[in-house]
Amino acid sequence: MSVSTDERPTSEALQAGAWRRILAVGVEGFASGLPLMSISTLLQGWLTASGVPVAMVGLLGLTELPYTLKLFWAPLMDRWAIPWPDRRRGWMALLQVLLGIGLLSFTRLQPSASQAVVLTIGLTALGVAILSASQDVVLDAYRTDLLPQAERGGGAAAATLGYRGAMLFIGAGGFLIAGRFSWQAAFATAGVLMLAIAPITVLAPRLQAIQHPVPNLREAVLGPAREFLGRTGPRRALQILVLVMLYRWPDGLLGLMAVPFLIQSGFSPETIGTIQGGWGIGAAMAGTAVGGAWFSRLGLNRALWVYGVIGAFSNLAYWALARFGGGFQGLLIAVSVENFCSGMVVSAFLALLMSLCNPRFSAAQYALLSGIYALSRSVLSTPGGLVASQVGWSSFFGLTVAAAVPSLLLLTVVAPWRERLPRGAFDPNRDAT
Repeated sequence: MSVSTDERPTSEALQAGAWRRILAVGVEGFASGLPLMSISTLLQGWLTASGVPVAMVGLLGLTELPYTLKLFWAPLMDRWAIPWPDRRRGWMALLQVLLGIGLLSFTRLQPSASQAVVLTIGLTALGVAILSASQDVVLDAYRTDLLPQAERGGGAAAATLGYRGAMLFIGAGGFLIAGRFSWQAAFATAGVLMLAIAPITVLAPRLQAIQHPVPNLREAVLGPAREFLGRTGPRRALQILVLVMLYRWPDGLLGLMAVPFLIQSGFSPETIGTIQGGWGIGAAMAGTAVGGAWFSRLGLNRALWVYGVIGAFSNLAYWALARFGGGFQGLLIAVSVENFCSGMVVSAFLALLMSLCNPRFSAAQYALLSGIYALSRSVLSTPGGLVASQVGWSSFFGLTVAAAVPSLLLLTVVAPWRERLPRGAFDPNRDAT
């Protein structure tokens, strides 16, 4: 009896520490989504409502470039750490303060059709995008360095829930504030929230120090690839990178073609927006939470298998909608099933990326891996429209299920069912930090 009593505080302390870490990455997930949604959805609405020509509004798409190019400056954040409160949170807090100021600066602007005004707003948005993409680099690194393997599924779920919470806040709350008060008030709210997250970041869980900090810029640039190849070997490295490219291919194919299919099926834009943008996000959040909860029981490898298969077969909901119809109720079911299962897939995929990073180079390695996924998602999904036009919608959605086969074959050699971690994953007991 005395032994279990002595052990109980230790167990409770460990559990409390886990929840504190999970909560921290959830808050930082919200911090990641807030600026992105503000300079995309909210700013687009403001400019359009102010009479800015649609052609000029479309140029805001250039603000997405920093999120693609961030991998090129990610090594700088491995090399030059801000030591207080630790090597990741120093950057996080600084960037969050700058992002808050950047979002507040929109309150001093007034959109018009003037090219000079639109240029000023566009450059401000680009500056916020660069800061936001840089924040994403250190947030991903912080989450990777902070969470032990057993908590990565829950951490990935919490980060995704926070991110989607920001999407809902800006996509719904931001527009409500703009309608009731003003667009400037909506941006002021976003800016103040961003500033409020900075002290939370300072109080977030501390990272353990690494044994060998990156000594110079050359090592920061070349070290991540050298360490990854040395840990995995060239052949295994190639298998891992192809897995990263292909694991969410079914999701990417369906995501690109879902709206065109629904419009051609006769659903109104208002219905699509309400179901996909509101209900769909809620279903994805629920799926992410369930995926994170099951993750600790399954382990990473089995979660990759189970969630990958579930995610691929969830596309059959759209196949059934295309084949048999079903009207509004069928749409609701298809969006619910696909988004719920997609949320589960995301929790396993993010845990996979975290498992592949050495804390010494986690900013650069995570940015590179996520960049490979983002590029492949765009390139590999591009033929979707051509295929759908040739074979029809029901056959196309059936083919998106078959798109899971290559990644499942790779899982047999990279992440076997009977093993807990992918082969080539970072092991703190074996690999130096």
